[in-house]
Amino acid sequence: MVAPMMAWTDRFCRRLHRCYSPNARLYTEMVTTGALLHGPSDRLLQFVPAEQPLALQLGGCDPADLAACAVIAQESEFTEVNLNVGCPSDRVQNARIGACLMAEAQLVADGCAAMQAACDLPITVKCRLGIDDFDSDDFLFDFIDTVAAAGVTEFSVHARVAILKGLSPAQNRSVPPLNYDRVARLKARNPELTLVLNGGLDSLDGVLQAITQTGCDGVMIGRAAYHNPWLLAELEHAWYGTPMPTSRLAPIAGYTEFVQQELSQGTRLHSITRHMLGIASGMSGARAYRRYLSDMANKPDANIETLNHALGLIKTDIAPALC
Repeated sequence: MVAPMMAWTDRFCRRLHRCYSPNARLYTEMVTTGALLHGPSDRLLQFVPAEQPLALQLGGCDPADLAACAVIAQESEFTEVNLNVGCPSDRVQNARIGACLMAEAQLVADGCAAMQAACDLPITVKCRLGIDDFDSDDFLFDFIDTVAAAGVTEFSVHARVAILKGLSPAQNRSVPPLNYDRVARLKARNPELTLVLNGGLDSLDGVLQAITQTGCDGVMIGRAAYHNPWLLAELEHAWYGTPMPTSRLAPIAGYTEFVQQELSQGTRLHSITRHMLGIASGMSGARAYRRYLSDMANKPDANIETLNHALGLIKTDIAPALC
């Protein structure tokens, strides 16, 4: 799975990631219930069929609103609804959304039950190990027990607590220590649940070791996959047996039609290519590629040739042009 990431996992990013992994489950950015019910829902829900399987991640706490959004998700043909109970930002906390909801397990359970009653999609939860001083096995186990009793059978668990007072969202991704052992104990205690491990996973070897250590059923990769999409191809091969691409750039040949179509509809090249800076990670010419694309893709006359020129700066055995 590729983790939902605010300002990153938009439809352009997801379409790129699908080129590297045909089978990974992709997620939208977190969409609040208020934005979906009262805002530009058509834009927030936009995706192309090639992105499937695609889950809609919701941020919210009111069961009725969550239920209404779950209906919209099903009508829009998403394959899953995921409730965010892990985001530690101040803005999210002030709206009673995200990680602060771990202190209100019954409210989370009520919201999940309402969504399950309203639609036929799987309802899943993304959470932390705990929050602030609620940093114990018992707290996590009680939270999972309460929400699972409402019918939720899959949890994506970021293997860190969230410090809601004193740490920024960026610090919350690295300062609280990873605790895979607690996740392992959670899985051993709840073998019937599907547990997906998140946090600290940045290599194929690291993923395989973490799965062995925790016994989890899957992994959710975030920034490591964004900054190096090739990791998705490695995981795809290891997990599903899909043949490896013939080169590190070969997967983006599948981006051709999508990029051309978006440009013809008036999309600015930068909106697409800002997610492509990591495709040359570890390759000769990567720095020149990133610099050129960062400087040139934002210009008013940037077009497909701009991208082709940037790709030509990467030294590889195969560098497919996008037109």
